[in-house]
Amino acid sequence: MLQCLLPRPLLLDRSCPARRIGIHRFCGASRIVIVAWCLLGLANAFADDAAKTQFPSPYDTQAEEVPLLTPEQARQSIKVPAGFEVSLFAAEPDVQQPIAMATDERGRLWVAENYTYAESAVDYDLKLRDRIVILDDTDHDGTFDQRTVFWDQGVRLTSIEVGFGGVWALCAPHLLFIPDANRDDVPDGPPVVVLDGWNGDEIRHNIVNGLHWGPDGWLYGRHGITATSLVGIPGTQAEQRARMDCGVWRYHPTHKKFEVVCRGTTNPWGMDWDDHGQLFFINTVIGHLWHVVPGAYLQRMFGEHVDADLFELIGQTADHFHWDTTEAWSDIRKLGVTKTTDQAGGGHAHCGMMIYLGNQWPAKYRGQLVTANLHGRRLNVDRLERDGATYTGRHEPDLLTSSDPWFRCIELCYGPDGGVYLADWSDIGECHENDGVHRGSGRIYKLSYGDQGRGGDPLVGKDLSKLSDRELVDLQRHPNDWFVRQSRRLLQERSLAAADFSPTHQALEQLFERTAGDVPRQLRALWSLHVTGGLNEARLLTLLNHPSEHVRTWAIQLLVDDGTVSPAAQQAFERLAQEESSGLVLTFLASSLQRMAHDQRWTLASRLSTRAEFSQDRVFPLMIWYGIEPAVVEQPAEAVNLIAVAQVPKVREFVARRITSEIDRQPQAVDALVELLQRPDAHESRQDILNGMTVALRGWRQATPPDSWQAVAQKLAMDPSEQVRRTVRELALVFGDGRAMEQLREIAASGAADL
Repeated sequence: MLQCLLPRPLLLDRSCPARRIGIHRFCGASRIVIVAWCLLGLANAFADDAAKTQFPSPYDTQAEEVPLLTPEQARQSIKVPAGFEVSLFAAEPDVQQPIAMATDERGRLWVAENYTYAESAVDYDLKLRDRIVILDDTDHDGTFDQRTVFWDQGVRLTSIEVGFGGVWALCAPHLLFIPDANRDDVPDGPPVVVLDGWNGDEIRHNIVNGLHWGPDGWLYGRHGITATSLVGIPGTQAEQRARMDCGVWRYHPTHKKFEVVCRGTTNPWGMDWDDHGQLFFINTVIGHLWHVVPGAYLQRMFGEHVDADLFELIGQTADHFHWDTTEAWSDIRKLGVTKTTDQAGGGHAHCGMMIYLGNQWPAKYRGQLVTANLHGRRLNVDRLERDGATYTGRHEPDLLTSSDPWFRCIELCYGPDGGVYLADWSDIGECHENDGVHRGSGRIYKLSYGDQGRGGDPLVGKDLSKLSDRELVDLQRHPNDWFVRQSRRLLQERSLAAADFSPTHQALEQLFERTAGDVPRQLRALWSLHVTGGLNEARLLTLLNHPSEHVRTWAIQLLVDDGTVSPAAQQAFERLAQEESSGLVLTFLASSLQRMAHDQRWTLASRLSTRAEFSQDRVFPLMIWYGIEPAVVEQPAEAVNLIAVAQVPKVREFVARRITSEIDRQPQAVDALVELLQRPDAHESRQDILNGMTVALRGWRQATPPDSWQAVAQKLAMDPSEQVRRTVRELALVFGDGRAMEQLREIAASGAADL
């Protein structure tokens, strides 16, 4: 009777009540009740289907000049190393336009479908919406078997993340929170606008994107270069909003604070944290790989940073490019990948990135950075190495290639069994969709290694929210970082409602002590303590003496996590700046300068500037400079004193340049700078000071000379360095009323100088 009443599609649906309970086991009255129950479910399903018909039907505007492969044909076009296999996790019509993914504590895959990406406001207001769907693989065979539409009223939906009783969704101009406290996959109410001001009306790409929970408990995101946003909590006045274009930002889910983490690049669209909690992100057109140091100013594709006096920007982290840099990036985009670009890695456009910390793939892949190369239709791999004061990315062989011209991997992430999901946007044509969009396609593949992980871990398929606090603490030791991250977030959520969380804090402290020597696991315990409120300043100060540079680095970050530096922390930082041997720790100390009041930065900056062993590093000197630049004009005397002790040439030059640029308003400061040139101990810094002064005055026809200039210039005309003498002559042309140059000519005529 049941089979007559219920259509086959419903019986095949694992959510069908009849399938869940096994109707064949019942008879008589019980069976009648069950049939009635199923009929009610059927009615609800029909009602749901009717509601879904209200979702605007996506339409295609992309001409199919190249035949669209079937999902299975597309899967077969993918080539991977021996031992790996690719399954088709989902495909159209079950998933279309998959622009972002996230996972929840049940191991389910949440997918953001974006249909409004390339349309004007008029078009998407009338015809299109975006949606969030949940895909679940209950039998762990690499293919989903349950699908739920969670929300279908999005516009410009670029990213999602799950946590804190709901779902976070980026829909420019808003960061939304969609509540679902009872976790029934039905929103409890309309979305709440958490942040607004994201610019979404002027652009169709390089838009705000990339929600991910950081190990510090903040929600991180990214922003592209083509428009500027003024971000704040709804109602915030314009002058109090954060101005941002390209870079990385973060928002705290409970403290309600927003801040820009670093600025620069082009269109970051992929990021992840390594085993030591260092954040890296991927980019397009210019360098592809970037390491995040808070407060860093990174190179831009075009335009200027808000601060006009940065003088130099930090370059990419990788030591290579994935394209032939003698070719125009726009030609690669429009004309295709040449042989030389193919050999280099496939092209300049990267979209989606992860650092693999799962436990299914071979050990050599752990910690490797994997990113999707859009035009190369492949996955590039970089090896992250500690180098100097930070990191360098080294080129590794590609992991995956596809011969399908529609293959456009846009995001990737790993799940509880260690397998990796690849979201394929599945389209052809110009990457900005200027020539149309094929909305009716989309695939999600799963890249696994053999049979490992498929149900082998008893926790795979479990709802981690059902575990006790102690069990969640124990998961901080799990070899798959997916469990580590999910359990840390759950602990953070629980700590908010707990009257007494001290037993969990004690367990985390014990974990930290028991894992001495295992730095990644100690860091996991540390991060969990922080996000649950289990760390105080005194404890963090003791960790500045920890044997691991990574623990010391994180102690610094957590001590300034609220945006301030206490007197005790500042004193500890100043001491550490003299004693520290790690360039990474010193770089994050330099980063902390931007958390201090301007007049409090000089002692730490001066001590950092004496660390000559890292003076040629590509990041460390610039982080010192970014930290003191705003204070130089406010306190030029302190800036001159710093030059006198600094052993980092770039810091000396940039401080001198900034002081000299204010010569009309602060001539006394420039005079003090010139006096410094003739000090007996200034022979190492003299050229750096002169270089800074020369660059600051380049293009000036004439400037009023400092009071001491003539005497100093005469003395420097006798300097043994020809470069010093040449730079003095160049400055004399700007300062000259004829007297300084005449004196130099007399010296030259006597043979004392080589003019």
